[in-house]
Amino acid sequence: MMFFMSFTYKPKKRKRARSHGFIKRRRTTAGRNVIKRRRAKGRTRLVV
Repeated sequence: MMFFMSFTYKPKKRKRARSHGFIKRRRTTAGRNVIKRRRAKGRTRLVV
């Protein structure tokens, strides 16, 4: 009888986008500041 350890991280694209995505960031003032800071820094990818 073999028991396998379950992994903590089970990636899902939709959940990731909904919690850290562009639309979520745009909703709050802090999130908009995040996007603004990343634009100022010259990031090619702003979110996720």
